[in-house]
Amino acid sequence: MQKFDKLEGIAAPMDIINIDTDMIIPKQFLKTIKRTGLGSALFYEMRYDEKGNAIKSFILNNAPFNKAKILISGKNFGCGSSREHAPWALLDFGIKCIIAESFADIFYNNCFKNGILPIVLPENQVKELSEAAKKNKEIEIDLIDQKIHKGDNRPFDFEIESFRKECLLNGYDDIALTLKKDAKINEVNEKLPEINLNHVKEIKEEEE
Repeated sequence: MQKFDKLEGIAAPMDIINIDTDMIIPKQFLKTIKRTGLGSALFYEMRYDEKGNAIKSFILNNAPFNKAKILISGKNFGCGSSREHAPWALLDFGIKCIIAESFADIFYNNCFKNGILPIVLPENQVKELSEAAKKNKEIEIDLIDQKIHKGDNRPFDFEIESFRKECLLNGYDDIALTLKKDAKINEVNEKLPEINLNHVKEIKEEEE
């Protein structure tokens, strides 16, 4: 997982509440277990018409928002089913930070596991950032200081749990966190008695 410390650029405003995971990545794209290649299917039913042509009015089909790394949305983002393909699709498209009034719990947790920073802000601050985004104004996300800079010397502060912050700053996913304990795991393994597989087989045969 890539490290996250600072992110600067234009944000894509999507002033929609209750964006669910089926809107983010429709069910027909859930067959894959790969984390890559899903960016083209992100918001598929909103981005493309029935013939597969890009819908020009959709924000992510227009420059400069088609290159946005930050997404601004309404409350309850990521509700619906718990598909982890949703953050996979967002990350593969290039979205590394989502700002909203609130998030669905499972989606919120999945973001951190995949290197995406979800930021919760009050409604008035979300609206201010959204209006700035519509004017193509860049913002900077500073995870270290937990601030959003918007070019007016009035940065917004945001909250994040210290453990999740540490994981993003260092690029720790679940596997990396486990490997950090590799020495301790090996120490415990060395103390465990050897298992006689033949004896296990004999016990199983007796039970049958």
